[in-house]
Amino acid sequence: QIMARLGYQDEHPEGRFYPDTYHFPRGTTDADFLQRAYRRMQKTLQQAWAERASDLPLKTPYEALILASIIERETGLPHEREEIAGVFVRRLKKGMLLQTDPTVIYGMGERYDGNIRKRDLTRDTPYNTYTRKGLTPTPIAMPSGAAIEAALNPKAGKSLYFVATGEGGHYFSETLKEHNNAVRKYQLKR
Repeated sequence: QIMARLGYQDEHPEGRFYPDTYHFPRGTTDADFLQRAYRRMQKTLQQAWAERASDLPLKTPYEALILASIIERETGLPHEREEIAGVFVRRLKKGMLLQTDPTVIYGMGERYDGNIRKRDLTRDTPYNTYTRKGLTPTPIAMPSGAAIEAALNPKAGKSLYFVATGEGGHYFSETLKEHNNAVRKYQLKR
């Protein structure tokens, strides 16, 4: 309904509004405010798209927005964004599953209670990147400009995997064997 009010009835609202602090005069309507945030996101996305790396597996700015939203939810550490983007881009190029928890959480909706169980990872939803290849059908968050920039200019490298270390960051691996060892170390505490 909100997108129809703004004149974009065919668009999903998630990811469409640029997250920032806005100053606006008294009397500004919610529609005026949202229109401003929408236009800012479009401008940011188009500028970044025009300056994107040449070898990306992304076909449209909307796909870039989707990937940026996944990056946004995957890490809160600014220095990790480009590396995580690099992992996702390499996985997309190889036809690998993204296998990223934030997409599963988004697909769970209100069923998410703070824990992801094995059944959640195997339950097929349009947002489960453990069961479906490629990007999710829509963004899963409102990505920052930095996440958009990372999605369109990912870090070069060979890493195909990463796991949360439990200290706010991630450990990156090039091989599945190395990744499984990192999972045991950081997640299973063996």
